[in-house]
Amino acid sequence: MDVSIIIVNYNTCKITLDCINSIYEKTKDISFEVILVDNASSDDSKEIFSKDNRITYIYNDKNKGFGCANNDGIKVSKGRNIFFLNSDTILINNAIKVLSDFLDNYDEAGACGGNLFNTDNKPAHSYRRFYPSIFWEFNSLLYNIPERILYGKNAEHNETNKVMEVAHIIGADLMVKRKVLDEVGCFDVNFFMYREETELCYRIKRAKYKIFSVPNALIIHLEGMSVKSGFEKINENKIRWIQNNTKLFLSMYHHPIYVKIVIAIEYISVFSKILLCSMFKRSHLRYWYTVLKNI
Repeated sequence: MDVSIIIVNYNTCKITLDCINSIYEKTKDISFEVILVDNASSDDSKEIFSKDNRITYIYNDKNKGFGCANNDGIKVSKGRNIFFLNSDTILINNAIKVLSDFLDNYDEAGACGGNLFNTDNKPAHSYRRFYPSIFWEFNSLLYNIPERILYGKNAEHNETNKVMEVAHIIGADLMVKRKVLDEVGCFDVNFFMYREETELCYRIKRAKYKIFSVPNALIIHLEGMSVKSGFEKINENKIRWIQNNTKLFLSMYHHPIYVKIVIAIEYISVFSKILLCSMFKRSHLRYWYTVLKNI
């Protein structure tokens, strides 16, 4: 089999069904399977998906987290390439074949992902050019100006129409060669949610494989449907997970002094945003105070 598509669902029955339908509508000329791992959803998911003979359905009796649930899917998968696809995505074209063909044709490639778009077809974050680091926080402190100078306004969306090496793919559409997962391991279960794809991609890079953005694979990302996001819809759990897992990632691969420097820069960055928001955009203040509390 060419590709195993693994989707994790948590109380997102309708959009997950839309995602699966888009897979079967758009995916051609390639063999694939869909494995849906349900993290103890309390909506209609179990009733509906347990009867869907198009998919392999795994129901967990508790919410095991994103990475751990994906690992459950890997255990029963048969594909040569493994595609980790968020439940809040809709395929625009034959993206799965585009990504799989790319991995098959490039020995140095360990993983890849496509170009993501919002529902209004505007570019969405599709990858990162850097891992959490001192530069990462300096870039945030300076309102992403260094990154924009180096890479343009949409620095995390591939507008070159050319395959491009990146640091890591956003977890919404990450395809990895099975042989690479066999070599470097699956998701680290210490990352309950967020930054798990960052850490996996970092291990792939350390194993001397490259990670690529493949712009011809087009996918809509609804983003945050199972965990609401944004300045007005503050989810403190999400902020806490991101902050804690960023520190976990840093502590795994850097000296404690380096980690303290990164955190110090983040404090300065968040304080500056609070100061500016207090003067110009008070509606964002609560969000940044929540971030500050969880650093």
